Amino acid sequence: MSLVGQPAPDFKLPSTKNLATLAEDVSLSDYRGKWLVLFFYPMDFTFVCPTEVTAFRDRLEEFQAIEAEVVGVSTDSKFTHKAWIETARNNNGLGGLNYPLAADQTLKVSRDYGVLIEAEGVALRGLFIIDPEGIVQYEVVHNKSVGRSVDETLRIIQALQTGELCAANWQPKPKPQKPPYRPGYFDWTDADQVTITPPPSKSGS
Repeated sequence: MSLVGQPAPDFKLPSTKNLATLAEDVSLSDYRGKWLVLFFYPMDFTFVCPTEVTAFRDRLEEFQAIEAEVVGVSTDSKFTHKAWIETARNNNGLGGLNYPLAADQTLKVSRDYGVLIEAEGVALRGLFIIDPEGIVQYEVVHNKSVGRSVDETLRIIQALQTGELCAANWQPKPKPQKPPYRPGYFDWTDADQVTITPPPSKSGS
């Protein structure tokens, strides 16, 4: 059953939020008032998973620029998460991470979100976009062999934030660019308008 339009299942999980001590849990309530990308993946130290986790890491600032945060979840322990984060990328590690990984060792949260493979005790690649009021606005679930698109995740959040009808292949409008400043030709009057000042005429012309 789809969770879209429903309150996101609550969670509070051990995490790498404080990588040094591993003493800080991560919970749904931490992100109240912001958009949250909650994504599940099967296992640490595998093949497709690090490409996804690092893809979100490398573009986290783009999510934060639109008031969104990211949390990853697997059924590994917080200790395994820590080891994976601290392992170099060329050794199948992450080489650092700027958002938390949560440890769903009881399997409850993966089950609550409908992504648990019961026979294996691991999660499918489920991704949920939760709005600032805690309502699930988008979900997608992939088989374990297929990674997700960061571009598409950003696009969906931006479309949802418009509050409007967004047709297929909708893209956010690019922000207007200011013309380059040239001394003697432009005087900036405010953030959006410029006054054009003609260059002084040459003597005798």
